[in-house]
Amino acid sequence: MKKINFLLTTTILLAACSTRTAPTQINSVTDQAIQPTGLPASPAQLVAASPTIPASTATPKPPLEKDAWMQMPVVPAGVSESMREVYQRGLESGNDPTHFSIIGDCQNVSSYFLSVFDQPGEFSLGSEYAYLQPTIDYYHGSYSRVSLAVKGGFNAAAVLSPLRADPKSCNAGESPLDCELRTWKPSIVFVSMETWWSQKPAEEYDKYMRKVLDRIIEFGAVPIIATKADNLEGDNAINATIAQIAYEYEIPLWNYWAAVQPLPRHGLSPDGFHLTFARNFFDDPQRMKNAWPWRNLTALQSLDAVHNALNVK
Repeated sequence: MKKINFLLTTTILLAACSTRTAPTQINSVTDQAIQPTGLPASPAQLVAASPTIPASTATPKPPLEKDAWMQMPVVPAGVSESMREVYQRGLESGNDPTHFSIIGDCQNVSSYFLSVFDQPGEFSLGSEYAYLQPTIDYYHGSYSRVSLAVKGGFNAAAVLSPLRADPKSCNAGESPLDCELRTWKPSIVFVSMETWWSQKPAEEYDKYMRKVLDRIIEFGAVPIIATKADNLEGDNAINATIAQIAYEYEIPLWNYWAAVQPLPRHGLSPDGFHLTFARNFFDDPQRMKNAWPWRNLTALQSLDAVHNALNVK
């Protein structure tokens, strides 16, 4: 009964994430579930980004070698000195060291992404990943919190648009990103933007993503930026852009793309976008043939690595 209730709840929550198709039925025996859709808003629906975005904090560097990002580790090895300084500045200004936030589209909705770690019994670390339990405990409450900057159809431009903010929770003229930072005061922020306009070049993604990161860094939080599993653009330009941005900003890169490459169909459903689903029992080899357990596991590993690196005495 617990399993069925979990999956039915997931269906209800994901219905709000879908912008085009109704959710399909869940098969509680095979763990198959409706996948969140990630349809982008049209450019005409977005307003200009806030004029108070700070100047870029990136350090211009030569372009990475072609496809170098494909060899980068799934989990970041640590944090740069510049990000240590950002983190400390944020704590001094009142950011909560036990809070993290998520900025993204509906592949980041709480019913699928990370919330399970606030629900003992709904996941299993097994012996291999038991070392992650202290990090789960440390950030308790952040996993299941519904971010004000996560929504189906959100992309790097939408989270900067005041028209996309929740009027019940956000101030007038406040973007979803600013609203989330103000209300939760995170010290670490996952930035995972799979959705983009198919007709827009990677250069546009780059422009808006840098504005997102500049705002987070100005706030005093450390971004963890994620690559995406899909290649809807056809040339992996978005992931190459993400890696270049991480390199220039000296921020942690969570290379999720690399995590799903060994999986059947590289963890993608037949539509080439949605991730294959199974519940988060990391000691179950059959479930670990799907992308969603790896998404949650490697995100948690990335959070653990960054948390430990920032708090080295």
